[in-house]
Amino acid sequence: MLETQHRERHHELRRLPADTVRPAAMKQPTELSPIVFFGTPSFAVPTLDALAAAGRSPVAVVSQPARRVGRGQRRSQPPVAEWALEHGLPLLQPERVRDPELIVELARFQAALAVVVAFGQIFPQSLLDLPTHGCMNLHASLLPAYRGAAPIAAAIASGDAVTGVTTMLMERGLDSGAVLLQRDVPIEPHDTAASLGERLARVGGDLVVDTIERWERGELEPSEQDHSVASVAPRLSKSDGEVDWTRTAVEIERQVRAMTPWPGAATSFRGQPLGVLESSVSEPAGQGCAPGRVLGTAGDAMLVACGRGVLALDRVRRAGRRPVSGRDFWNGERPEPGERLGDEEPA
Repeated sequence: MLETQHRERHHELRRLPADTVRPAAMKQPTELSPIVFFGTPSFAVPTLDALAAAGRSPVAVVSQPARRVGRGQRRSQPPVAEWALEHGLPLLQPERVRDPELIVELARFQAALAVVVAFGQIFPQSLLDLPTHGCMNLHASLLPAYRGAAPIAAAIASGDAVTGVTTMLMERGLDSGAVLLQRDVPIEPHDTAASLGERLARVGGDLVVDTIERWERGELEPSEQDHSVASVAPRLSKSDGEVDWTRTAVEIERQVRAMTPWPGAATSFRGQPLGVLESSVSEPAGQGCAPGRVLGTAGDAMLVACGRGVLALDRVRRAGRRPVSGRDFWNGERPEPGERLGDEEPA
């Protein structure tokens, strides 16, 4: 998906030549202040903290608008907006970053650099051109791997041992700009998207500050990505959490961790939804059983046959109820011999 350049022009806009963010420009000392910041979720907050600790607080923050959430539909500010309000910084919350009015408003800050962390919208060319030295993005993968909205979940689901964070120059492509710096982060065996995301966010905040400081000293030489080996991690949907019991136990265990906290892994029992909160690969006999068949219990877990191997459901949750152990679920529901999880019969 590419955004087209705005055709409207405003006298307040500072149009910059196309070569302002070419690698050669980074080999000379450069002042990258003032900074404007774009971000929305909690993943972006550690970068704001790191910038503030380094004496580089942004002169303005742009975040998504407040949304109604939960059963009560109360309006809730995104974490980045809350941070800006707590620190008394100018806060802009446009519905769309392509709106010409936003470009005019941002032009008044005369930013040297825009730092973008999980903002959630594609930038038009008019916005990419606005800061004197362009826009720098922090992405939660080792690009060109996992471009897109869900790189953390993709790395866990793929069984990668290592992922990382990347600072890059933004262009109109999807996470396709030149790489500035990267830092590796190991994926632990029990990492969920939530726990891994917290570590990546902290490491990413430090990397952003390091990138800015080395850029200012003229020490960076951006590297073009190898587009031939790029992979994509699209935005997640509820369907990504649906468990297919014909897959291997190893794959499903990764899926459960990758989909935590959202959209969550889920199956069904007796036609009713059942969330799978925690799982582990088990070793008991179960080969030849229909995928999804409930086999019994081991410890606090309920055992389920997969296309290959057996998965132990350590914690599950019925819709609207509190989480329980797999054993407690078994004791409460008393599955009949041969009963299965999931609605579809195996082929």
